[in-house]
Amino acid sequence: MKARSDELQVFISVIECGSISAAAEQVGQTPSAISRTLSRLEAKLETTLINRTTRRMDLTEEGKFFLERARLILAQMEELEERLSLRQQTPAGRLRINAASPFMLHSVVPYVAEFRERYPDIQLELNSNDLIIDLLEQSTDVAIRIGALADSTLHARSLGSSPLNILASPAYLKKHGTPGSVEALAEHVLLGFTQTETLNHWPLRHAEGDRLFIQPAIAASSGETLRQLALAGEGIVCLSHFMTHEDIRLGRLNIILPDANTGYRQPINAVYYRNSQLALRIQCFLDFIQQKMAGYAV
Repeated sequence: MKARSDELQVFISVIECGSISAAAEQVGQTPSAISRTLSRLEAKLETTLINRTTRRMDLTEEGKFFLERARLILAQMEELEERLSLRQQTPAGRLRINAASPFMLHSVVPYVAEFRERYPDIQLELNSNDLIIDLLEQSTDVAIRIGALADSTLHARSLGSSPLNILASPAYLKKHGTPGSVEALAEHVLLGFTQTETLNHWPLRHAEGDRLFIQPAIAASSGETLRQLALAGEGIVCLSHFMTHEDIRLGRLNIILPDANTGYRQPINAVYYRNSQLALRIQCFLDFIQQKMAGYAV
């Protein structure tokens, strides 16, 4: 006889709650029932998962191995159930989305009409914030975060990645000339960020490494502000492709120093708390945005 999903859930609940009694309260069973389920699971697997005493519980090495894979199995089962449900139901309700202003303006807003036509029963609430927010405090269902994720209890889904390009307007280049090397950037007006130092490390190979730290002549807190400054011919900027692909396609901004670019791509992730009542709305939105991003990926 093989282990069942309910037994996996009991095992995970005991570990996450820290005791059999707490797990019993969480899953709505008696402590004795939880204890019997653990014993039955260990008997099926023919191994000890948890060393239990009157004072503490410790995972065995086999238990640690099993815990990691049990969590993965249950997550895959939950995702499968959600996707099957999605095929049978019409997503509805309010969906609160938070993203940095550039992503909201260039990767969400242009597609809102199409999304609403496809999912008319979802009411969108779009909020922009260039800082990392607390999803619970801000009553947010899903947040889009650009760059590497910090450790978090949130669930994350990759939406793809976006290369960083060094850009300038034709007007700026006509007036100041096109830099022929990374070192030549020192003679130009550089546009950068005020708050996050890592955003002022440009992905350029040079004599001292593969990242160039710049001291901006003009600094701004928002990538969209920097984009507007670059479009106005105020200097050279490093921005992500997701917010500048149309400018590049239409010739409003030119890519410079492409041969020196390391090809670094910014990760783009959606983070959210898993909740079955929200899963349909979240899943629809993330599938939709991921599809749109793939359309202009390079």
